[in-house]
Amino acid sequence: MNKLEQKAIILTKPEQQKKPIKQFNGSMLYGVTFTFIIAVVGFLLAKLPGFNHIGPLASAILIALCYRQFFGYPEKLRTGIQFSSKKLLRFAIILYGLKLNIIVIFSEGLPLLLKGAGTILFSIVVLLLIAKWLKADFNLSLLLSIGTGICGAAAIAAVSPIIKSKDEDTAMAVGIIALVGTIFSIIYTLIYPLLPISPTEYGAWAGISLHEIAHVALAAAPAGQDALAHALLAKLARVFLLIPVCFILLFWMKKKGKLDGEAKLEFPWFLIGFVIMSFVGSYVLGKEVSVSKNFMSDIAVFTSFILTMSMTGLGLNINLKELRTKSLRPLIAIIFTSILLSFVTFILV
Repeated sequence: MNKLEQKAIILTKPEQQKKPIKQFNGSMLYGVTFTFIIAVVGFLLAKLPGFNHIGPLASAILIALCYRQFFGYPEKLRTGIQFSSKKLLRFAIILYGLKLNIIVIFSEGLPLLLKGAGTILFSIVVLLLIAKWLKADFNLSLLLSIGTGICGAAAIAAVSPIIKSKDEDTAMAVGIIALVGTIFSIIYTLIYPLLPISPTEYGAWAGISLHEIAHVALAAAPAGQDALAHALLAKLARVFLLIPVCFILLFWMKKKGKLDGEAKLEFPWFLIGFVIMSFVGSYVLGKEVSVSKNFMSDIAVFTSFILTMSMTGLGLNINLKELRTKSLRPLIAIIFTSILLSFVTFILV
């Protein structure tokens, strides 16, 4: 037997064939477990005073950011971390569709959708204009404009695969919008007693202008149940418009790709899942007596947890030096846009 034949036999031994698969599975399992642990810590941290205002997503990103700076990126866990930041992200967006009650949107009609569309258009146009004037990073500014106009972190997570955003940009955008949205929602609660408007008008204002559903609930709750109901209703209209906005961005990216000679853009199938789940939540689970509010609440927590795991994976990609130099101008842009949006919507309420 010559040396070539001996080498061929060695390479075909079962233990030699299984070794790469074992390494892959180990990287996958340990990487997903790693993001799971940080997500749990993020949820626990979000219960502490101060952190309870920014929520588990931003808390998990902060933990991942600190880990990256002190210990570096865990290369051996890359496969599992990427699974969390890519696949689990899409799964979370699909489940997020359960929060959208299409029946309520349809019953309220066109005026509600027009207000939501006005908020989205204003946020995108104004923020991008300010960002251009400040010479801020376009991709990060675009993510922030969409998050401001629609529904914060969930909108950013939904559009980031479409516009081919870098993981670090997505994570930075989520962190910035969580911070700014929290600050504005607290300001809303402080100035509410001084405003010459009714509780329902205040709720509608919060729902039209604030960034995330959690921010809307935080700001509107002190004004009572009626204010909270109007706030969430106004917010739902903006969430509903996430679907057409994503498809508009898809068309824009395809057109841009043809001009630049880029590869064909992959269709975001997870958006179809988002639509399907919104119909399931509205027409099936919403009308099913046996489905309790506790069950829907558990699904919402599970969705938030999966999204937090994916944000952990994204947060590990943040370089602190880039964060300081890259995020300052977009941060200024979103603050000015949020101030203008609050002022304009208050006049219209």
